[in-house]
Amino acid sequence: MRNLFALLAGALFGAGLFISGMTDTTKVQGWLDVFGAWDPTLAFVMGGAIIPMFFAWRLTERRKPVLGGDFPTPPEPKIGKNLIVGSVMFGIGWGMAGLCPGPSMASLSYGGVGGWVFFAAMVAGMILAVPVKKRVFATA
Repeated sequence: MRNLFALLAGALFGAGLFISGMTDTTKVQGWLDVFGAWDPTLAFVMGGAIIPMFFAWRLTERRKPVLGGDFPTPPEPKIGKNLIVGSVMFGIGWGMAGLCPGPSMASLSYGGVGGWVFFAAMVAGMILAVPVKKRVFATA
């Protein structure tokens, strides 16, 4: 039952990304072009995610999920080197490609070869991130 609800939630998320335009790389790049032809419409998509999530965190305090397990703990509000470097790298990749992980997965069925290349590079980056970080910080 839990997997069925996860599938339904993922499908709803993907449909929302598609309908909102988050899978359209030109729309995303227009959002990021604040000094050019800026397109502010994706701010509504972000607000549509951030505002309900704020209330969801408040509603889950001291409760258990209906389908079992535990709710994840809220992230630590710590700003450090890892957050800054990771955010900059994420932002550069998002700006260059116009996709981030969720929309890239949602666009695999129609994004063409470029979408698959981005997805493969993203997965490779996720796999290599930990070993590269260990190696870089071990020598520093």
